Amino acid sequence: PLAQGLLTNKYLHGIPEDSRAAKSSGHLQRSEITEQQLNQIKALNTMAVSRGQTLAQMALSWLMKDKRVTSVLVGASRPEQLADSLKSLDNLNFSAEDLAAIDQILA
Repeated sequence: PLAQGLLTNKYLHGIPEDSRAAKSSGHLQRSEITEQQLNQIKALNTMAVSRGQTLAQMALSWLMKDKRVTSVLVGASRPEQLADSLKSLDNLNFSAEDLAAIDQILA
């Protein structure tokens, strides 16, 4: 649900050298990450901050707002990642304006 880590704070300032995208092997390749995507991530992060959430928390909250979604699987590799993911439950509400803004950012 976090787009191979793109929907975390890790990519807000470009592609870190220690990230999945910087490695030559793996599913996420540096060449697949565009400037437009990075700009969208930054805009989504601004929105998340205004909601009192991290980008990852907002992404998980967005998934859980849909009643058709019965579970969200997160791939936490560290306890602090799991704790951060659980905080997404603190704000599951999205206004119509919030949803329209997300659609606009991703258009």
